[in-house]
Amino acid sequence: MPEAVIIDAVRTPFGRKGGALREQRPDALLAHVLNAVVQRAGLDPSKVEDVIDGTVTLAGEQGANPARLAVLLAGFPVQVPGVSLNRMCGSSQQAVHFAAQAVAAGDMNYVIASGVESMTRVPMFLDISLGNPEVRGFEVLNPKLFARHELIHQGESAERIADKWGFTRQDVDEFAKESHRRAYRAQQEGLNKEIVATEAVAADAKPMQLTRDEGVRGVIDEQKMASLKPAFRPEGKGVVTAANSSQISDGASAVLVANAEVAKADGLKARARFRARVVVGSDPMMQLTGVIPATQLALKKAGLTVADIDWFEINEAFAVVPLCWAHDLRIPSEKINPWGGAIAHGHPLGATGGGLMAKMLNGLEATGGQFGLQVMCIGHGQATATIVERI
Repeated sequence: MPEAVIIDAVRTPFGRKGGALREQRPDALLAHVLNAVVQRAGLDPSKVEDVIDGTVTLAGEQGANPARLAVLLAGFPVQVPGVSLNRMCGSSQQAVHFAAQAVAAGDMNYVIASGVESMTRVPMFLDISLGNPEVRGFEVLNPKLFARHELIHQGESAERIADKWGFTRQDVDEFAKESHRRAYRAQQEGLNKEIVATEAVAADAKPMQLTRDEGVRGVIDEQKMASLKPAFRPEGKGVVTAANSSQISDGASAVLVANAEVAKADGLKARARFRARVVVGSDPMMQLTGVIPATQLALKKAGLTVADIDWFEINEAFAVVPLCWAHDLRIPSEKINPWGGAIAHGHPLGATGGGLMAKMLNGLEATGGQFGLQVMCIGHGQATATIVERI
C-alpha cells in the first residue's frame, strides 16, 4: 500500500474580522495558498490530482464549490478537480485525512488538502440563515433533534465544561494571556515559516503585504481583560469572554500530500508521515470535549503515549477546551501550542485545521521533535485528531 506523506504546508496570516484581509475574496485567498504550496514544494500543478477544501460556511462568496473556483483562479490546468466539504471547525483537518486516504488507497499520487474562511465577507451561519438577520442558527434545525439531544450554543457548552472541571475566570484568562505571549514570541523570533505573505489593505485602505497574524497582542491589557463581562452568561456567573475565546478571523491554508515513492522519484522531499488519523463523535451538549477521546484513540492507533509526543497542537476554540483536555490526559503545558493558539492568532474556521498542521510541522522542525499531535473540537459533538512523524 502506498505511504502518504506531507511534502509541504502553508497558510496565510490570519487576519482580524474587518482587518487587513477584508478586501480579499475567500476564493482568492484559497487560490493564493494553492499556488504557494506547489511553488514551495517545486511541484508542477498539472500533477495535482485533486484539491480538497474545508469551508464551514459554504454560502455567498464561499459557495459554488470554492475548491474548484480556487483551482481556476490559481491558473492550475483545468484538468485539476476540486471538492469542498464541511466538518465544521475540523474541516481542513478532515481534508488532510481525505487526501492521505486517497493516496494510501492508491487512487492518487498528489492531493492538496486546503481550507478557507473569510468570516468578514461571509458571516458565520449565512448558510442556514440565508441572509435573514432574524435567523441566528438553531431555530432552523429539525425540532425532532431537540427531543433527542440538548443542543446548545458552543459558548454555553464551554461554560458547562468550566462548571464540571472547576475552572475559574482566572484560570481561563491566564491561559489566554499565555497564548498571546507564546504567539508574540514566535512572531518576534520569525518562527512562523509556514506563513506566506498575502496581499492586504491597511486601515487607511492603502495596499500592503500582510506577513503576520493580526490578532496577536504583544502587550496585554490585563485590566481590560479582567473587566470583560461573560459573553454567554451575562448575569456575571460565567467565565467565558471574548478575551479567552478564539478570534473571528479570515485566512486560508494548504497541505500537499503525496505518495512517498512517487514524490521521491520526482525529487521532492517529504517532511512528515502519518501515524494516525481519527474522527470521533461525542456528547452534543458538552460538544467540545471530543478532543479527549479523539486524542486517546489517535495515540492507541499510533502505538504511542502522551510522553512520546513532542508537540501538541490543540485548537483554542475556548480556553476551557485545552484546559480540560490537558487535565484529563496529563499533558505538560510546555508542549501545548508552544507558538500560541487561536485565542491569539485567530480561528478562520475551515482554514484553521490546515493552518495548525502547517504550524506544527514547522514547530517540530524548529525544535527537533519527532511526533506531533493535532486535535480539534467540533460543533454538535465531534473531534478530529492527527499524529504525524517528522521525516
